[in-house]
Amino acid sequence: MSHKHAVTSVPVLDMIKERWSPRAFDSGVELSDDIVVAALEAARWAPSANNSQPARFVVAKRGTREFDIILQHLVPVNAEWAQHASALVANIAAVRDTEGNDRPWAVYDLGQAVAYFTLQVQSQGFHLHQVGGFDAEGMHDALDLTDAHRIVSCTAIGKTTDPHEAGLNPKQLEQELSPRERHELEQLTALL
Repeated sequence: MSHKHAVTSVPVLDMIKERWSPRAFDSGVELSDDIVVAALEAARWAPSANNSQPARFVVAKRGTREFDIILQHLVPVNAEWAQHASALVANIAAVRDTEGNDRPWAVYDLGQAVAYFTLQVQSQGFHLHQVGGFDAEGMHDALDLTDAHRIVSCTAIGKTTDPHEAGLNPKQLEQELSPRERHELEQLTALL
């Protein structure tokens, strides 16, 4: 879907221009273990405060118990389309170390690891959609995580399909077909 390429004010990497968050996933596509391992390796090399490496992931392929757990805890409007993804990921920050000390930058560091993970998977021809609408407490308990771990976001991974045949509701279909938009660059650099 080339119409989803970003129109940037200056040249940026093609991979960044081509990244977008689809909802129309092809439920017949599987995600290979090789792609998952490479994505986790990319995430492992993301920067982190004091090299604490607080990023943790539950990568759940469609058809697994963990996929069903993540899917069941997404808000219904997200679960409608995410059920067709090849995999769902719970993005988790280890917010305390093994001695119980807080890691104040863990969520920020997880975000960087998710970005590295995203670009690596995308380089293999898949698309990812970051998801914020989910029951974090319920998913945390269902995945049997400790109190030192916080689920910050989820990610759906898959290959796109024709949005008109993906069973999207009218609003989702409109979002799928509309061009990408961003604030003007100057809005990111305002001086206080």
